[in-house]
Amino acid sequence: MRTTLSFRTGACLTLTTLFAASTAFGQTTPTAPPPMAFEVASIKPSPPLDQAKLLAGQLHLGMSVTGTRVEFGYTPLMQLICTAYKVKPFQVNGPSWMNSTMFDISAKLPDGATKDQVPEMLQALLADRFKMTLRRENKEHSEYALTVAKGGAKLKSADPERAPADPAAEAQAKPGENTANTPDGPMYVSVGKDGSQHIRGPGTLMTTAMSNGMLHLEATRITMKFLVQLISQFAGTPVIDKTELTGSYKLSLDFSMEELMAMARANGAMTGSSSGGPPPAPGSTPVVAAPEPSSTSIFAMVQQFGLKLAPQKVPEDFLIVDRIEKTPTEN
Repeated sequence: MRTTLSFRTGACLTLTTLFAASTAFGQTTPTAPPPMAFEVASIKPSPPLDQAKLLAGQLHLGMSVTGTRVEFGYTPLMQLICTAYKVKPFQVNGPSWMNSTMFDISAKLPDGATKDQVPEMLQALLADRFKMTLRRENKEHSEYALTVAKGGAKLKSADPERAPADPAAEAQAKPGENTANTPDGPMYVSVGKDGSQHIRGPGTLMTTAMSNGMLHLEATRITMKFLVQLISQFAGTPVIDKTELTGSYKLSLDFSMEELMAMARANGAMTGSSSGGPPPAPGSTPVVAAPEPSSTSIFAMVQQFGLKLAPQKVPEDFLIVDRIEKTPTEN
């Protein structure tokens, strides 16, 4: 997200002078309107995940807006910042605990407000209740472009009969499913008694299960958009889809526990005290540089599908969190 603020002085000096002369008496300096804010908002630390509710599909994760009611369930502070400023996690530099400090928020929209104004109101909430201050910085960032390798893609198209018969009904949670709202849309997750996870979303249907220290992922339908998200998690840096592949595909993958731990470390889930070291100071979290393609098996994974990851550097806007309180002020 790139935002440039500029103030330009017009050349209409004569008009400005005439206007000033005609309004010299009783003139007041116009002030900017106050930022949009929630009418009321309750913020509570999220309790530990309830296994029974998880299995019953009674958990709500992420943001939802129903009428004038805005809810955030089991949402890390990092994701609240990303939602407020419409950025990805890699664009936010701050203390590592923002990734693991979860909150439940219930808020009410003021009269006339719309869902599109929620990010602006969330900015005001973060500044007021978490005393957050930040600044923007533009700098070069490493990322990957996912492209089709020489010789063409080797992905298998999803079976047509596995496509949803009613796309509108498919876009809603079913009994036993938990809703996980992501920046790219809702995903629906159910958990089997054996611990397997069944994940459903736009163009995506897959199952993950642990066995013998390995995570097996079986996708009967997966879009490139979701595959890129998955690759980004394991690469530890953003991946941009440049394959121009628009269909749904089927594939299976296996990840070792070492690879899963590496993914957690790359995404900030095992930093600070959880990894045995001190947490970084606010604003000091480094930008993750793209690793060499030979340094992780994620590159070998994409190669088997006739794809490749090419490192590239692009200018990117970052949010530097200079101050943020771990505990919000009272409701």
